[in-house]
Amino acid sequence: MEPTDLHPTDLQLARQALRDDSAFEALVRRHAAGVHRLAAGMVGPGAADDVVQEVFIAVHRGLKGFRGEAAFSTWLHRITLNACHRAIKGKGHPTVSLSDTAEPTAPHDPVRAGEQADLRARLAQALHTLPQDQREAVSLRELSGLDYAEIAAITGAELGTVKSRINRGRAALRDHLTKVGIVP
Repeated sequence: MEPTDLHPTDLQLARQALRDDSAFEALVRRHAAGVHRLAAGMVGPGAADDVVQEVFIAVHRGLKGFRGEAAFSTWLHRITLNACHRAIKGKGHPTVSLSDTAEPTAPHDPVRAGEQADLRARLAQALHTLPQDQREAVSLRELSGLDYAEIAAITGAELGTVKSRINRGRAALRDHLTKVGIVP
């Protein structure tokens, strides 16, 4: 058995998913956490589950048109950003509630859990103060861990523009967080 049979690439799974639901399920398992992380950063944790569902419905419907010219992850991130933008436009400015934040696993420290939930909420709110292009770039870099070239491919922006957006976005986040009493 070939190593690629044991660990198929995204492109192999995408092609196989056209005729095999288990291949699509493997793609979802492989990418769901990253899509959720990006969505939570863009629309807030409360709306992220709906965005993730919308993303994978769109991916399933769009697999026939995926030619593999770009990386699957690039295509998936673009679909995720589009779904996030629709969620933001459809519901107005998202709000982040402490009740939307999952509690940490044991050992449970209620004080620390509350502090972490508050910090996550403030970070999410701070992200939403950024212009859309900076929020996208910072989220793709910090939440999805993508490199600058991947972000450029997803957003269609030049590499220098991506770097500039990330730098400006980080500076604006730092200023915003400092103003609300959080030392980054």
